Amino acid sequence: MIQKINSSMFIGHGPIKVLYPGSAVSNTDTGIGSIGRIDHPEINSNTVIKMHPHINDEILSYFRTGEAEHSDSEGFVKIIGRKTLMLMKAGRSFFHEEKIMGQQETMEGLQIFIRPQKKDLDPEVVFLELDSLHSENSWRLIGSPNPETKFQFSSQTWIYDMKLLSGSTSEIPEFPKKNLTALLYVFQGSVQVNDIIALNKKECIVFKDEPVFIKASEDAELVLFFTDEQAEIYKDGMYSGNQI
Repeated sequence: MIQKINSSMFIGHGPIKVLYPGSAVSNTDTGIGSIGRIDHPEINSNTVIKMHPHINDEILSYFRTGEAEHSDSEGFVKIIGRKTLMLMKAGRSFFHEEKIMGQQETMEGLQIFIRPQKKDLDPEVVFLELDSLHSENSWRLIGSPNPETKFQFSSQTWIYDMKLLSGSTSEIPEFPKKNLTALLYVFQGSVQVNDIIALNKKECIVFKDEPVFIKASEDAELVLFFTDEQAEIYKDGMYSGNQI
């Protein structure tokens, strides 16, 4: 069965809206498998998010407009945003700061909090330089649990993205393994799913073993997650952990 999560499930009154996807489909877990939390920030320039900690989260910074200067407790200082993505594997302890300075463009994207496989892993920061800002009408694998991707999650998690152009259609790529749960998120634009479900910006669907056919009502930027809800994960991360 396909379950829709409306944008009304986001919480927060500031520039960062927070979605606990499990809250829409379960009474026992605010995450769905390894997908602990999805933040959708829209932050104006001349903003500093001061140095703060993360513990036992794996955080994908997927910013599509604007740029920020990132600095962290591992000694990295780097401009991230648009074609430069970042995965912070916080493990037992990690601190970072983001400065959005001197630009006219609002910084918008996702910060995706993935649950690690185990508690207190070694911290690690990885950067990914995309060949192009968008993958038009074709799914692009951003991260996986396998060494084939530079972004390698410790848990059984896969993340894809695609820009589906207006009027174009697509199916969900083949599931990487059996018995996975999928979440399809609309970052920008709008789509129709199986000709009956309308999805707009900040809306998503959760589904398992069933066909999903997508048609773009307008140019749409999509992010697709696969997670193995039966695999080992640590559910008490600082931000990705179960909030119930």
